[in-house]
Amino acid sequence: MTKARLLRLSVVLVSIFMILLIIVYWDNVGTAHFYLHTSFSRPRSPGAIAAGEDWEALPDVDEFLAKLLSSSLKHNSSIPRKTEQLLIQGSNKPVISNLEENVRGYDWSTHKDRNSMDQEKLQVERQRTLREFCANSSFTFPTKERSFDDIPNYELNHLIVDDRHGVIYCYVPKVACTNWKRVMIVLSESLLDQGVPYRNPLDIPREHVHNTSTHLTFNKFWRRYGKFSRHLMKIKLKKYTKFLFVRDPFVRLISAFRSKFELENEDFYRRFAIPMLKLYSNHTNLPTSVSEAFGAGLKVSFSDFIQYLLDPRTEKMAPFNEHWRQVYRLCHPCQIDYDFIGKLETLDEDAAYLLQLLKVDRLLRFPPSYRNRTASSWEDNWFAKIPLAWRQQLYKLYEADFVLFGYPKPENLLKD
Repeated sequence: MTKARLLRLSVVLVSIFMILLIIVYWDNVGTAHFYLHTSFSRPRSPGAIAAGEDWEALPDVDEFLAKLLSSSLKHNSSIPRKTEQLLIQGSNKPVISNLEENVRGYDWSTHKDRNSMDQEKLQVERQRTLREFCANSSFTFPTKERSFDDIPNYELNHLIVDDRHGVIYCYVPKVACTNWKRVMIVLSESLLDQGVPYRNPLDIPREHVHNTSTHLTFNKFWRRYGKFSRHLMKIKLKKYTKFLFVRDPFVRLISAFRSKFELENEDFYRRFAIPMLKLYSNHTNLPTSVSEAFGAGLKVSFSDFIQYLLDPRTEKMAPFNEHWRQVYRLCHPCQIDYDFIGKLETLDEDAAYLLQLLKVDRLLRFPPSYRNRTASSWEDNWFAKIPLAWRQQLYKLYEADFVLFGYPKPENLLKD
């Protein structure tokens, strides 16, 4: 009887071991090739995973997986010089083929980089603010108290993983996410052009950048790793460098409105503009195409858009679209301990500093900003015709993003 039990146990252990070996060696994205270039992430040192250090506080299964992965890793802290030179090469200016990029254009002017010591202090302050409010029991918002394990898999689709450099980026639409996605594609070599990985971020066509198949995201782990997916996520969250970029919430809404409803966007017209025009502007028999609607002068107003956001029926139908969904719902900042918090308001300095910290600044540079980026000074004009009560409700809807990321309460918009 005892021998039979031992045999069954042996079979189970061998099966588990084989599954793990398949995970490590068969994964074509490169889980077994952690090229950890990072040196500034708080909980760890760059060589910790290779040396098998700093695994404390991991559950037993996580620790087992981590050590198994560690035993197969070939630590490589640099990219061959030939590859490095290829990455530096490439066109200096983009070939603009997208309507939105044609409208906005690029700002190629130089910007004076913030002193690295100032940047370091800035990061400390941003992270301190975030942690304090996440720990403050008197400040509440939906989903704040749940654990990482409580987050549904479909809500992890904004976390892009680069296993080659040990980086996780949570993208926030309307916060330079197109160009940060381009950077992640170059770093991870997840997209090829005639069999060769892209080297210059701006050479990557916009339609490929936003194709979900281009990026390895956390929500894809289940298909790849099955029941081990959460354990592997936790290991990567502990060992990798995690960053996001944020923006003044109200300015982000204005930017989303401008790009999705002031430009001809067929998808957004059919999915959002038609219902808004019917519900809040009392239009009927609307054209089926956005070009016909624009030709007839039928456009969603900013007032229509705000009503749509405040309407309780909106979220009963479906969660907010990612372009106006709150950052705390996209990136889970109270469940994930981010190592770097960038802001669009200081994009040029923050991006340069982050690439230095990741030790990839010699491989590529961050693409330039749009020259007519939506400015915070526009808020008063955009909200001038929005009733005070609506503005106050809108602030409550996005209050967590204001508070967690240190944006001042827009008092001038919330009082008579």
